[in-house]
Amino acid sequence: MSQRVNNSESNRSPADAVRRYYHLVDRGDIAGLIQLFDPAAEYHRPGYAKLRGHAELERFYREERVIESGRHTVSKLVHDGPEVAVHGVFEGVLRDGAHTSLRFVDFFSTTPAGTFSLRETFFYSPLV
Repeated sequence: MSQRVNNSESNRSPADAVRRYYHLVDRGDIAGLIQLFDPAAEYHRPGYAKLRGHAELERFYREERVIESGRHTVSKLVHDGPEVAVHGVFEGVLRDGAHTSLRFVDFFSTTPAGTFSLRETFFYSPLV
């Protein structure tokens, strides 16, 4: 049986941790949002190789992510135990100065300690 660490982060529900993630990413708090992820976490995002661990996540958010700034609006959040699914809209500015507005879906899996072990992102974009 795994034990939970007794601190404010681990006492947060998986749904609250996901809400916290969007708050931190929209504020540009990369150090804070990285701490929501388990050190061995994976992130799958269209157009990028699978990211694994804090160092790769931090590099992505600081150097590779095409988004400069913006805001996530969550329209639906569903959770079942450690699993959380989110549907929402992102509106913001890309690093090239272009404005964007797109729908997204995220799936998060959390560990018993309350950190994210997996995040998968999907964007609504017509392909055909």
